[in-house]
Amino acid sequence: MTNNEFTLAGLDRIFHEKARLGILTCLVTHADGMIFGELRDLCGLTDGNLNRHLDALQNAGLVEQWKGYKGKRPQTLCRITSDGRERFRAYLQHLESIVADALAAVNPNTEKGFQTT
Repeated sequence: MTNNEFTLAGLDRIFHEKARLGILTCLVTHADGMIFGELRDLCGLTDGNLNRHLDALQNAGLVEQWKGYKGKRPQTLCRITSDGRERFRAYLQHLESIVADALAAVNPNTEKGFQTT
């Protein structure tokens, strides 16, 4: 490990925020996307909060949104992009490695990985 091993420099800040982590987790498990209201409810966010996070994620090229109508009611469909899916996967792998290293340090008698006792 380097002198700055605890800075966690490999964690992309766009992902490493509680609400965005929840949003991306929902979207990655719904390949066809989710309607804004469903996503809002699953993530436990307000309309404004979800909008702000979706804008940040869209500006980073991680999600896309389509606005349309169902009958006379406006709807927004949110979906993770292919680049977003790949970057999120890489983020999760990096996070998994950090957690595995921390677990190994806490219990040095186990092999590296997610083992429970």
